[in-house]
Amino acid sequence: MKIVILGGGQVGGTLAENLVGEDNDITVVDTDSTRLESLAELHDIRTIEGHASHPRVLRQAGCEDADMLIAVTPSDETNMLACQIAYTLYRTPKRIARIRSEEYSDYKDKLFHKDDIPVDHLISPEQQVTDYIKRLVDYPGALQVMEFAGGRASLVAVRAYYGGKLVGHAISTLKSHMPNVETRVAAIFRQGQAIKPMGTTIIEAGDEIFFIADTRYVRMVMEEMQKLEHQYRRIMIAGGGNVGAGLAARLEENHRVKLIERNKERAEMLNESLQNTTILHGDASDERLLTEEHIEDMDVFIAVTNDDEANIMSAMLAKKLGAKKTMVLIQRQAYVDLVQDNVIDIAISPQRATVSALLSLIRKGDIVNAYSLRKGAAEAIEAIAHGDEKTSKVIGKTIDEIKLPPGTTIGAIVRGNEVLIAHDDTVLQADDHVILFLVDKKYIREVERLFQPSALFF
Repeated sequence: MKIVILGGGQVGGTLAENLVGEDNDITVVDTDSTRLESLAELHDIRTIEGHASHPRVLRQAGCEDADMLIAVTPSDETNMLACQIAYTLYRTPKRIARIRSEEYSDYKDKLFHKDDIPVDHLISPEQQVTDYIKRLVDYPGALQVMEFAGGRASLVAVRAYYGGKLVGHAISTLKSHMPNVETRVAAIFRQGQAIKPMGTTIIEAGDEIFFIADTRYVRMVMEEMQKLEHQYRRIMIAGGGNVGAGLAARLEENHRVKLIERNKERAEMLNESLQNTTILHGDASDERLLTEEHIEDMDVFIAVTNDDEANIMSAMLAKKLGAKKTMVLIQRQAYVDLVQDNVIDIAISPQRATVSALLSLIRKGDIVNAYSLRKGAAEAIEAIAHGDEKTSKVIGKTIDEIKLPPGTTIGAIVRGNEVLIAHDDTVLQADDHVILFLVDKKYIREVERLFQPSALFF
């Protein structure tokens, strides 16, 4: 696939890194020559220096015969205009734009059409991050929570700790622990290395485990891996930007939320718009403020300002003063690797959340959902089995008969409203939503082809 990416920043660069090893022809456009040189050297991709919405630059980048344009520059206006020009002048078939401002996204149904602003899909980083954090709040103790098939099934990453019922026991004992609940361990990472889960595999403390289950039973399965944490009730948010304000709005009905905002005017505006959130004007790194607001009573402290260093320092202080758990939004991947587990509990990368949303739109073969995992090395996807037994490579076959690439497992099938945990003798049917885990995403093209129906297949 020929893809033009406008914007070589953290999102554009991370996306290019995810796509470059998958037989894609990638071109990245940016105004920063140093950034482009780094991308070209690291990933061997084509780069064009220039303004992303200029017709000449778009033509030079290959929009005339590109399959897709992905506009993720820092400017909403540049992204929208680039999509307009690519469509009007070059008829680029598919156009995706990152739109951050609610001034535009609130009117997306009226604005974004081929007859108006020809953007096929909008990506809102703030909304992706807000959804991501909300799921972590809903499932205390989880490292990641990924939803599939409209939320009916979930893939959850947890760290196994002593106190979990399964720790020190074989995976096969899950059935005796939970006779009425089915789950599937999709992957295990031990000291950074992938281990193929088998019934005889012993779960060890420290293992990072990905399991899939009906969403209704996620907390029951988590209890097998670690001592179950109580639901969060008291939450403090540092930062009243789009993410902080959006998160407070989502949480304030069922939680006691306090939000700290440095800008006085912004704090006053939030005080008017948020009904049940206590708005505090001040600095989240102010020890006196945190102490006065009883940080020691907080179940979780969530730092989501635009400043990585401020987020990390305020979370470290909150933890020192007694906050039970900390979550921190971090833009720089190097910082994520540095502080995860050692300094803070959960480091959240907005780039990864955004890239996952973009991958869902890029993947072929009726793949409707995709999540980038483990710094982009692994991937979880939801594919729909289309066709019939004559045109499909998977319909009518048992899972044991399907030739899956190495390190790829089918975890569950959602059939209508029913979540079926995958077994070797499970037969796939037309329109099944199949949830797969790829330990190595380099095999994604093979999975895409597997789910592409063909009139020539016999």
